[in-house]
Amino acid sequence: MDFEQNNTEPSRPSSGPVAPSAQGLPVAETAKKRAGWRIFWGIILALSVLANIALFLMLIGVVAVFAAGQKGIFTEEVIQDGPRTKKIAVINVRGIIDDEQAQDVYGQLKRARVDKRVKGIILRVNSPGGTISASDQIYNEIRKYRDAEDKPVVAFMQGIAASGGYYTSVACDKIVAEPTAITGSVGVIAGYLVLQELLEDKLGIQPVIVKSGEKKDWPSSFRAPADEEIQYLQEKLITPAYERFVQVVAEGRESLSLYDVRQLADGGIYGATEALDEKLIDKIGYLDEAIKEVKSLAGIEEAQVVEYRKPFSLAGFLSLLSKNVLKIDRTMLYELSTPQRLYLWTIYE
Repeated sequence: MDFEQNNTEPSRPSSGPVAPSAQGLPVAETAKKRAGWRIFWGIILALSVLANIALFLMLIGVVAVFAAGQKGIFTEEVIQDGPRTKKIAVINVRGIIDDEQAQDVYGQLKRARVDKRVKGIILRVNSPGGTISASDQIYNEIRKYRDAEDKPVVAFMQGIAASGGYYTSVACDKIVAEPTAITGSVGVIAGYLVLQELLEDKLGIQPVIVKSGEKKDWPSSFRAPADEEIQYLQEKLITPAYERFVQVVAEGRESLSLYDVRQLADGGIYGATEALDEKLIDKIGYLDEAIKEVKSLAGIEEAQVVEYRKPFSLAGFLSLLSKNVLKIDRTMLYELSTPQRLYLWTIYE
């Protein structure tokens, strides 16, 4: 019997044209387009990442500048309108006078030197004084500015301008004080702590001092000072600083002789009226009066009055906070146990 053989081999695809894709395009062409889009979006993504990195770095830079602040940079704020071609700059001395305050005044005077539109300066003082060195630095910088620029500087006293505050003021051509201002206190003060009883009697600590000469530890916070030591400090520390103060006032106040200044330099304070009578100041008035005085000395009728201010910075803010935190370390102990000469009215708080 003959049997019919079935052909079970699968049919082979024909070698005809490539089947179209769902979009009606050949598969190879569609794959090419997809690859092109992937490359395009890859480039966009890379550029986006690079842009974000650049923005991030710029943000870090801005934050760093904001946090640290720009050293020696001061902003300028107009406090009285006038022609911009003629300016009067207000420089502030506020609070305890220390090295930082002296550096700020130096920076502001430096800015005033660069700005040729500045025709005069008002030194606005509201300070009980501070360290001898910082007070003298401010005094010296003002005198240097007057000599080099030949422009008037008028001191304007607000609230308190005593001791070191007055010391800096006499560097100016004229002094104007508010009716309620307190000034004077021409003198020197120094003090330190004696810890002997606390250490030995309360804590049982016995200090041991090894020195090369009798006066090497004069004064010492580990024992009460003898009369000889007090006299030594008076001669070496207090008297020279006092004589310097008296001389500076006599030079700055042409209406007062050296003898006159000595009569006034007993450390006492003076109200504005009394200070005017004693010729320690020139006028009683407010800021407007000080502005008029600068205009008169500069020979101008109108001027724009500006005030130099430190821009806000995070570092400065944190530094201010840290000053209010009592930190006991070696430096603090040294400052507490070592006499520090001050041109300072001590009732100030």
